[in-house]
Amino acid sequence: MAFKPDHELHKRRFGRNLGLGLVLIGFVALVYGITVVKVSAIYHPAAEAAE
Repeated sequence: MAFKPDHELHKRRFGRNLGLGLVLIGFVALVYGITVVKVSAIYHPAAEAAE
């Protein structure tokens, strides 16, 4: 039994979901990066004092 070909609507929905997923992953990476920078600044205050 063969699968029916995807409808055009499903292709558009998949593209939109893929784009939204990539934006979400980028946002999570940004928040993670900001958190790492802030936490490293808390644990290494001598680095800021040297500047």
